[in-house]
Amino acid sequence: MSGLIGKNIGMSSFFLLNGKNVSCTILEVKPCHIVQIKTIENDGYFSIQLGIDDKKLKKTNKCLLNHFKKAGLSPKKKLLEFKTNKVSDFILGSSVNIKIFKEGELVNVKGISKGKGFQGVVKRHNFSGVGEKTHGQHNRLRAPGSIGAGSDPSRVFKGKKMAGRMGKKSVTVKNLTILKIDFDYNIMILKGSVPGTKNSYLMIQKKEWN
Repeated sequence: MSGLIGKNIGMSSFFLLNGKNVSCTILEVKPCHIVQIKTIENDGYFSIQLGIDDKKLKKTNKCLLNHFKKAGLSPKKKLLEFKTNKVSDFILGSSVNIKIFKEGELVNVKGISKGKGFQGVVKRHNFSGVGEKTHGQHNRLRAPGSIGAGSDPSRVFKGKKMAGRMGKKSVTVKNLTILKIDFDYNIMILKGSVPGTKNSYLMIQKKEWN
């Protein structure tokens, strides 16, 4: 299997063997169930759809209920797909656990970044502002300044860095080292940070599959 679905527990610190203290992220990687096996004949590509955490029946529509019923599973809160060409090695409805990973391995983690709402150019694009509070510029400290010429081209080019909604996007952090795995409690400790808030779901993939 190329990866699993994990949940962000939070950040902490970890002491390496050389005594160095590094920042780390603690993930809960519980067993995931195989909800669907996609093939080229039926779907146009090979992949395994995994589900994690049970969901209440009254909060699941009939389409999804039938989808889980085919695999003989109860409804799941989160579904993610992992591409693999070895779909024949998996059984529909079976589970995959954290034992597919090992300590010291590099993984890529994909998730939805924190939403920051509508932000200005200083926070969103690291602008420095127009200038100091002199010569009547009492309200220009965090302003974007000029956004284009007047006569030519007489318009603002598309893609200009301006104020707007920040965050809430799909982000992938690559080459994170697995510092520690607790197989009894399904806990994984990664060196560094991952996208998303606490209790958000993450796609954890082995490096060679990305």
